[in-house]
Amino acid sequence: MQNPISILSTKILLSHQKQALLDAGFSVTEANFIKTENSDFDLKGINDNLIFTSQNAAQSVLLHPKCLVLKTKNVFCVGLKTKALLEENGFNVDVYVDYASDLAEIITLIYSNESFTFFSGNLRKETLPKALKAAKVNFNEIQVYETILTPQKISTPPFGHPSRGREIGFDGILFFSPSAVESYLKENKIKNEICFCIGNTTAEALENNKVKNIIVAHQPSVENVIEDVIEEYK
Repeated sequence: MQNPISILSTKILLSHQKQALLDAGFSVTEANFIKTENSDFDLKGINDNLIFTSQNAAQSVLLHPKCLVLKTKNVFCVGLKTKALLEENGFNVDVYVDYASDLAEIITLIYSNESFTFFSGNLRKETLPKALKAAKVNFNEIQVYETILTPQKISTPPFGHPSRGREIGFDGILFFSPSAVESYLKENKIKNEICFCIGNTTAEALENNKVKNIIVAHQPSVENVIEDVIEEYK
């Protein structure tokens, strides 16, 4: 009997997400390579418009006891799930895009006279702040959560998929953030596994580490990454 194709996810998937892979006949290993913790912060000096580039930032702000005062402001956000989370909680999302680089472009071209407060994490990329500073957009930044790397050594599964000419090991690895890539590579090597990425910045983190076999999801969501895996090995 042929061994199943083995997939490693660098974060614990939701049960329906994992089930989709199991139903397609994959063997699935999961581990969280990063964790997030909400920071203590004050809601002072908040500008007219709010920027969220992650669900983690939105969740942290929603837990703040004075969060209600923010609901009169317009929101600019990155990611469909971030948008949905904020709208479910009574926020008005004015602009939503898939990538921070796109948001930077929209703000600097169309909304450069507005003022913004950017709710961020400690490992956020420079993309957005750099673009806003360069265009002299009035904004401030509040760190609302922290990403902590949790590197761990992953033992190779006892089987690979010989028909694909791979060494024994995982056939595919799922990555959902640049920090997860960094964390994974602290204790593990990527040889010839196919790396499935949620987006371009995650793929860039792999490319910077000389990784070649990369597939980037068309839409930055976990579900799209899983669809790509199923499509690739069909």
